Amino acid sequence: MHEFDFKHPDYDAVYALRQNRLARIRALPDEEREVELDNLKLYYKTHPADFINDWGMTFDPRNAEIGLPTSVPFILFPRQREFIEFLHRKWMSREDGITEKSRDMGVSWLCVAFGVWMWLFHPGTVIGFGSRKEEYVDKIGDPKSLFWKVRQFLTLLPVEFRPAGYTTGQHALYMRIVNPENEAAIVGEAGDNIGRGNRTSIYFKDESAFYEHASAIDAALSQTSNCKIDVSTPNGNGNPFFRKRHGGKIEVFTFHWSMDPRKDEEWYRKQTDILDPVIVAQEIDMDYNASVADAWIHGQLVLAAQQNGPADVEAIGSWVVAVDAAHFGNDEAVVHRRKGRLNLSQKVFRKVDGPALAGAVKAIVEDLMDQGDDVRAIVIELDGPGVSCYDTLRQGPLRSITQGIHTGERVADDKNFNIRAQLWRAARDYLKDTPVSMHNDSEIRAQLASMKYKYKDGLLLMQDKKEYKKEFGRSPDRADAFVLSFAIGDKPKAKKKKRGDSGLSAMSV
Repeated sequence: MHEFDFKHPDYDAVYALRQNRLARIRALPDEEREVELDNLKLYYKTHPADFINDWGMTFDPRNAEIGLPTSVPFILFPRQREFIEFLHRKWMSREDGITEKSRDMGVSWLCVAFGVWMWLFHPGTVIGFGSRKEEYVDKIGDPKSLFWKVRQFLTLLPVEFRPAGYTTGQHALYMRIVNPENEAAIVGEAGDNIGRGNRTSIYFKDESAFYEHASAIDAALSQTSNCKIDVSTPNGNGNPFFRKRHGGKIEVFTFHWSMDPRKDEEWYRKQTDILDPVIVAQEIDMDYNASVADAWIHGQLVLAAQQNGPADVEAIGSWVVAVDAAHFGNDEAVVHRRKGRLNLSQKVFRKVDGPALAGAVKAIVEDLMDQGDDVRAIVIELDGPGVSCYDTLRQGPLRSITQGIHTGERVADDKNFNIRAQLWRAARDYLKDTPVSMHNDSEIRAQLASMKYKYKDGLLLMQDKKEYKKEFGRSPDRADAFVLSFAIGDKPKAKKKKRGDSGLSAMSV
């Protein structure tokens, strides 16, 4: 079969191919037909994507207005096939997985198809589906519900691949579909009841970024399934889905609209014309910061900077190297390099002590100098674990450019509560003054665009690091390293003096 044109699908050719296959099988003598089907089923048992692509059907009511049938062959485009293989690998290895997706990528149908494949070819398996509302899991006659999709997928399979004796009325009950041949089952749950039922072989959590009590659901499922697949469009960055997505412990599968051969820039422009910008950012662009309230820096400012390359900006002046040190654990020590409008990709370290971090910073600075560049300052925050790094650098050849700063120190500028607020204000002004080039890192974008603010005594006060970590599950190390690069200039008038080389004013370059 020639390469399938997803924008102009020729389903007649697919139907003809499937009919020819079935006709050839059905024309065989009984004994040969049974051998052929047994061999096919043995192959499909370990090749779920091929089974779905060869025999699966899906449903799209939007086909009606363009003259296409609403039930059509499930032809997998490359990223969909990769997703089925991802699910297979996660289940076989008994590992959890996360799927972040743009809207309208067919992911619910893919999860259903994979669940039916398990139900058909793997005896005794239990496939769980959960969503935040019961009607999204099972509502008779509603194509929106997952179990409607399961029943439809089964009904449209050739009879050769349906279990002997299976009938919808007897075996496809509410929230439970049983395979009479091998005792496999597909079960459903909703809301806070997710995870309260029987143990499952795999569990699909539909739109899990929108669960009201997500942590309690995670705790319940941890005891009932070895393979849990979170599937969702983003819903801000203050929820367990976001923390798991960016925690680095669970493999992430990304379904961005640009990976769908049915969509192109014209399609995207149409979405931006008809949809609210927040919906476009969150559900199409997968921007986790689109719905964060009280964020000081908007995600679009960071995204705009990340879309500029080094050649798009002027790198005027000297380098500023900013260092955000880290405690041990999952915090990161981050080194940020900025020269005028140019920001290089950050250097990230984990589980390094102060002297080791100082050695890494020294090597980074010397590398810049070896290229003939001038380094104006190394800036290190002294309110946390950066003191040891600072002390080490101050004892070496880079002592003259090594500067410490206490970001919690009060300032008297009638705008900012402390130096931390002053730095964040300078960082926002810098990003607004385009063009800026910043490395394309989704983590720094998420951190910068989720840092909240308030006013105290009429002065800007940024969210405390500990508060941020408690809310979002990790420290804003990458954002803080970038912001520290604005701590250069003269020392401001301080309300309270602290020991050390600190209290430097924020000044954009």
